[in-house]
Amino acid sequence: MEDHQNSTPNAIGLCLLPSELVQNIFLSLVLPEIIRLKLVSKSFSDIISDQSFVRECNSRSSSTAWLFVYKKRWLRDAVLHGFTDRSDRWFRIPIAELLKPIHFHSEDLYFLTASGNVFLFASNTVREVIAVNLVTMTVKRIPPSPLGPRGTSSWRRSGMKLVTGPPGSAHFRFIFAEFVDNRPILFVYNSITDTWKSIEAEEGTANRGNNSARGNQVSQEEGDERIFLNVVNGRRDSVLVACTSECEYPVVVRPRFERRGGEEERDREMRVGFSWGNVIDRLHVYGDGYMMIVESEGGGRDGKRRMLKGIEMWGVKGKTGTEWEFISKAPSEVMKKIARVYGVMMGCLEQRNGVIRASLVTNWEGLWDIMWISFHPNTDHWSGIPLPDCKMKGCNLAGISFSSGLTLPY
Repeated sequence: MEDHQNSTPNAIGLCLLPSELVQNIFLSLVLPEIIRLKLVSKSFSDIISDQSFVRECNSRSSSTAWLFVYKKRWLRDAVLHGFTDRSDRWFRIPIAELLKPIHFHSEDLYFLTASGNVFLFASNTVREVIAVNLVTMTVKRIPPSPLGPRGTSSWRRSGMKLVTGPPGSAHFRFIFAEFVDNRPILFVYNSITDTWKSIEAEEGTANRGNNSARGNQVSQEEGDERIFLNVVNGRRDSVLVACTSECEYPVVVRPRFERRGGEEERDREMRVGFSWGNVIDRLHVYGDGYMMIVESEGGGRDGKRRMLKGIEMWGVKGKTGTEWEFISKAPSEVMKKIARVYGVMMGCLEQRNGVIRASLVTNWEGLWDIMWISFHPNTDHWSGIPLPDCKMKGCNLAGISFSSGLTLPY
C-alpha cells in the first residue's frame, strides 16, 4: 500500500522514543500507513505485531469506513484506491504483483465488493471470482457457484454481499440472490469449507413456526443485522431476499414504491445504479434494504448535461416489507456542496452500524468527480463532501465499493 516515501532519518528518530509513545503515534494513523511502517524496521515490526497493539488498533479501525475505487487503463497495471473518513487523501494500493502466482491479469478484472481485509474481483476471460486479502497478501480462487461460471455483467451490486469476521480473521462469506426457475434462491459461499450452499427463500407473509416467524421480521430496527439482497428493481415494485447475518431463514420481500404526493410517474425516466443520457430524471441506488433516489434536471442548451437537483432516502417498511417508506431528503446545504454538471453518473450504497453511506461518481467530458454522502437515520443528519481528485482522467472505472475498516491479523 503506497502513500508517501519513507524517511530514514524520521524512522531512526522514532526508534529512539519510548515504545509506548511510538505505539500512540502509530495508533493515530490509518491501517495502510501502519502496514507500510511494519516494513521499515524490525523494531517497528515488533511494535505493530504486539498483541496489545493489534487489539487496540483493530478496535479503532474496525469502525473506520472506507471507499474503494478500482481504475485501470488498457494493458497497464490497474490500481485500487482507498479513501477513509479518518484521512484527507487517497491511498494507492497496487494489486498486480499479488495476482501473478495465479496468472490473473489485472486489466481483465472488475472490482465487485469488499469487507474488512477481503476484496472480491471478477474476471471476464476465465469467468471466475477471486478473493484478495490486502493484509495477509494472499489470493484465493472461489469455486464456481451452483449457477456455474459467470461474467462480470452477471453480478449486480445490490444483489450480493461480502461478510467477514471476526475482526482479525481471514474468514468470509460471499452471498448473492438470484431467480432460478422463477424461484428466489440464496447462494452462500463459506471460505472455511470452500463450498457453496443454496437455500430457497420463502414468501415473507406466512408465519409457520418460531423459526419462520423470526425470518419474517424484515424491518430494519436498531441493532438489526439482517441482510437484504435485491433481486428485481422495478419502477413500482422490487423483489428482495432478506436473511439473518448467519444467512439463515431467507424470505422474499416485495416492497412497492408509491411516489409521495401522487406525482405522475409515466412521464418520468428512471434508471437503476447507472445513468447515461439526456432524459434521465431519476437514478435509483439500492443497498442493504435502502433506496436512494437522485433527482436531476437539464443543465445546458445542448441537452446532454444534467445537474444534480435533490436526494431522498427510502427504506423497507414494516414487518413484512410491503412498501418503500420515505425517510428523509438531503437539505439544501448538502446539495450545494455536491451539486455539479454531469453526463454520466453511477452510485453505490451501504448501511453499516446505523449509518447509511452512499457514493456518487459522475463524469463530464472525461473528468471524474466522486462524492461521499452520509446519512444518520436516528438523528436525520446528512453530510456530503466532494472527495479529492483520484487522478481518474483517461482511466476506466472498474468497480467501486464501501467497506468496513481493515484490521491486523492476530
